[in-house]
Amino acid sequence: MSANDQRPEQIGVVDTPTGAMLSVHAVPRAGRSRVSGVRDGRVLVRLAAAPVDGDANRELIDLLSGILKTPQTRIRLVRGHSSRRKRLLIEGLSAAAVAQRLAGALVDRV
Repeated sequence: MSANDQRPEQIGVVDTPTGAMLSVHAVPRAGRSRVSGVRDGRVLVRLAAAPVDGDANRELIDLLSGILKTPQTRIRLVRGHSSRRKRLLIEGLSAAAVAQRLAGALVDRV
């Protein structure tokens, strides 16, 4: 099942009063940064940066900002600063909008 066929909650994004909460499984030190799919109800994101001094977290926010077409200041890492499992708040976007834009990034990659 592709990301296009899944509901927002199946790819780890739910609505909150201020935006969407996105669950991510980050894989640092990848060849290049990209959204790769869904793993265990979380969006799988490969990051070229190493998890040193917050570099991977900054790259994650930068990547998501471009994919979601929203400013970096509206994306906040709320859990998992030093873990591969992360939760990010995307302010001002619905879970459906986040899921649709992430699915678009997966389709564009193919």
